[in-house]
Amino acid sequence: MVKKKEETEETGVQTGENEAVEEVSVEAQAADAPVEAAADETPAEAAPAEEAVAAEAVPAEEAVAVEAAPAPERPKKEKKAAAPQADAPAEATPAKTVVVHKRAEKVGIVSSDKMMKTVTVRVDRLIKHPIYRKYVKKRKKFMAHDDLGAHIGDKVKIVETRPLSARKRWRVVEIIQKAQS
Repeated sequence: MVKKKEETEETGVQTGENEAVEEVSVEAQAADAPVEAAADETPAEAAPAEEAVAAEAVPAEEAVAVEAAPAPERPKKEKKAAAPQADAPAEATPAKTVVVHKRAEKVGIVSSDKMMKTVTVRVDRLIKHPIYRKYVKKRKKFMAHDDLGAHIGDKVKIVETRPLSARKRWRVVEIIQKAQS
């Protein structure tokens, strides 16, 4: 009951303020507008201008409520369809999305080549120590399939692949730098 009375009092006050603002703004528009335009203007044309002024004179409390309203939903973007084939109609071609995953690549130095078509590659990396904030060198060895014939000391690029044996999941893609002999 108390809230309803407060709401009616607030709305009564707001309408009184809006009417006063409308009267002033209509008078201001009439003073700014040329005399010829005022004579040609009909009451139907004047009404939208008064409504626009009334919309601008909204109290701050209502303005905040309008801004807090949820934003309208955006239309979802359509996926681009593949180019239609010459013999198939454009509407019949299904839209296919091709997902290409990039395989992990690492650069390291060959530390052993004693196995057949397999090399051991040592990959060095620097990481910052979490407590001491100094850079620490971390090393890891990877077994890699080698068809290129890399030797000890060569700098090679290896790429991730399917399991080739119990411990071999990488293969040599290229020899970046040959070892100095």
